[in-house]
Amino acid sequence: MAETRRGLILINTGPGKGKTTAALGTALRAVGCGMKVLVLQFIKGSWHYGELDAVEAFGSNFAGNFVIRQMGRGFVKVGGAEADPEDIRLVQAAWEEARAAIDSGQWDLVVLDEINYAISYGMLDAGLVAEALKGKPEMVHVILTGRNAHPLLVDLADTVTEMREVKHAYQKGILAQRGIEY
Repeated sequence: MAETRRGLILINTGPGKGKTTAALGTALRAVGCGMKVLVLQFIKGSWHYGELDAVEAFGSNFAGNFVIRQMGRGFVKVGGAEADPEDIRLVQAAWEEARAAIDSGQWDLVVLDEINYAISYGMLDAGLVAEALKGKPEMVHVILTGRNAHPLLVDLADTVTEMREVKHAYQKGILAQRGIEY
């Protein structure tokens, strides 16, 4: 088999824990290999997550090669409620920034954190995302995270990993732990 080098499309999905964590681990590895990484968090925004402090702690060692931007207001579509128009507007703005970043050639890896939620909640069209990914620059890698990855994107992806919950501390009444869940 001949070696082929090209930008990959990866999806981390499923009901288990670790989708964003796996994407951030890959992003950290990429920076360690001299790549430039942009992480756009489509939903996150109201909580302060440990990854934000980690990037700051690395400081000048990352020198703009690892950037995280929170684009949302936090949890949306809770309890079956319809999406707030402001959340939809923020998702659309995040998508425009994501598409521009992917097409720019400035980044070697673009992580679209929780984009699968935005799509499954009807806030973003999977067809638009698929078309953009089909037309991305050849060497740009893209990771999409979140439950319920759209079948169109699963078919397009090079690698799809499904996280499956076997057991979770929540089931014992243990609250989310800083540094582990956020």
